Amino acid sequence: MQLNMPTQNIQGAAGAATTKQSDSRESKNLQSLRKSCRDFEAVYIQEMYKAMRKTVPDSGLFEKDMASELYKEMLDMEMAKTTAAGKGVGIGEAMYQQMKDKIAPQK
Repeated sequence: MQLNMPTQNIQGAAGAATTKQSDSRESKNLQSLRKSCRDFEAVYIQEMYKAMRKTVPDSGLFEKDMASELYKEMLDMEMAKTTAAGKGVGIGEAMYQQMKDKIAPQK
């Protein structure tokens, strides 16, 4: 009895393991890219909040000191992170869509 087994089946199993590893690596790279794009969008939004805050005139009702300025900056940073964590303003998603094709072909 002679068994003829196609060699592509044997090679296919080894190739599938390598494909899973490269898919996992690619997935991690895409997740890292998405996080970087959201972080960039958060920084951009924070700068926008800072510029908007400068346009509001001081009323003199509250004291202007270092602690209140630090608190306002921290508040702006957290609001920017929260805004970018959802759909954001679209800058992060646009950056991700443009750059994801540059990561995917690297196999």
